[in-house]
Amino acid sequence: MSAGSANAGQLKDPPGGGKAVAVWCIGVAVYFVAVIFRTSLGVAGLEAADRFHVGASALSTFSLLQLLVYAGMQVPVGLMVDRLGTKKVLTLGAVLFTAGQLGFALSPSYEMALAARALLGCGDAMTFISVLRLGTRWFPARRGPLMAQLAGLVGMAGNLVSTLVLAPVLHGVGWTAAFAGSAVAGLVVLVPLVLFLLDHPEGHEPAPAARTGGAGFVRRQIRESWSEPGTRLGLWVHFTTQFPAMVFLLLWGMPFLIEAQGLTRTTAGGLLTLVVASNMALGLVYGQIIGRRQSSRIPLALGTVALTALLWGAVLAFPGGHAPMWLLITLCLVLGGCGPASMIGFDFARPANPPERQGTASGITNMGGFIASMTTLLTVGVLLDVTGDDYRVAFSTVFVLEALGVTRILRLRRAALAREAARGRVTVPARAPLPAPAQASGPAPAQASGPAPAQASVPAPGPEAEPRPRSTACPLPETAGRETP
Repeated sequence: MSAGSANAGQLKDPPGGGKAVAVWCIGVAVYFVAVIFRTSLGVAGLEAADRFHVGASALSTFSLLQLLVYAGMQVPVGLMVDRLGTKKVLTLGAVLFTAGQLGFALSPSYEMALAARALLGCGDAMTFISVLRLGTRWFPARRGPLMAQLAGLVGMAGNLVSTLVLAPVLHGVGWTAAFAGSAVAGLVVLVPLVLFLLDHPEGHEPAPAARTGGAGFVRRQIRESWSEPGTRLGLWVHFTTQFPAMVFLLLWGMPFLIEAQGLTRTTAGGLLTLVVASNMALGLVYGQIIGRRQSSRIPLALGTVALTALLWGAVLAFPGGHAPMWLLITLCLVLGGCGPASMIGFDFARPANPPERQGTASGITNMGGFIASMTTLLTVGVLLDVTGDDYRVAFSTVFVLEALGVTRILRLRRAALAREAARGRVTVPARAPLPAPAQASGPAPAQASGPAPAQASVPAPGPEAEPRPRSTACPLPETAGRETP
């Protein structure tokens, strides 16, 4: 009994507070710099083509390689976070993406620049999962959705810095000075990371089992994470929601708006900035909604997908080929919801896995959107070449992948939600022994009979039941101390 209670104490919700905010800010600052480095090529496409004497297809290889490395690193990074802890992985990531950005600044050839971007992508891949882990380790579970959305918001702010700050600096001081100067930001965030960041609050150390591995550690972590319907549902939610906005911002949005819609480069750039601004605003809204009502996760995700498909269809099918400005603005506002909606995937994976698998489960989930983005980037390019730049046909890929993702979400949601609700109900008997001594004879038969468990199960699926959001801290049966209405 004492061992069990000690374990339960270890698994209590973190307290949050000022120190948690300070530690989280250090981690999210590292992620902020990583996103600046990740998106810096987006404002330097023409300069890169001139510097390395390459065409459009070779130039697009920079983005595709970076996404490929990022997606391929997600599960290994998740395993590293589970095995080594947040600080070590985040430190390694900061060193790698800083070296990659500096190498990109000094590269004399296309091949070396490509290798530098791959190194940058490798370091970048280590940041987001680590920041998510900091959120779950330092803040109460009910704050999990909001902290995840805030992390995504900071990432979009990094995208804005690339557009609004790095672009004019690049045109003013030149390639080498701009990229080498931006690399200094990596060193700036590395100092507080090494000196002050902690993996978890005092008294909330992970269970010893989370620190041990063995020969089958990797296989076991992946197998057990993947066996959870919540992990798979998280991957497909991320897959289905993220890629339309990422493809639009990363590569094909500007050509589509200029070549297919006849806009000027300045107007097209303003619409891309609108996507980023909408993402930042909706991130706060989504985080607050999900934090208060966990039952809103599926409706928000599917609603975002439906709106995205509807607006894409309206723009592509508009008579005459050129959509009016109000419709393009509406499309960009809706695309801003894709990033916040993709974060909902982590809100399914988190309660489905115990703390020692959180990194692995987050890595699996985070692969979804990047796999969809790479598939769409390549397919749109191929279809544009085959059809002679017919964007209507090329962007039909969006509908195909959304349809695939929605079918998987609908297939997995029942099992994932039932498993999550069952974990919430398991904790109710943990609190039942408190009133039991007061009436030894009366409650005992009722507890043994059918009605009591049925009563406990009724509020679990409802939107106002608190045990579900609290269960994200640790879904293990030993977890007690949940909030109840």
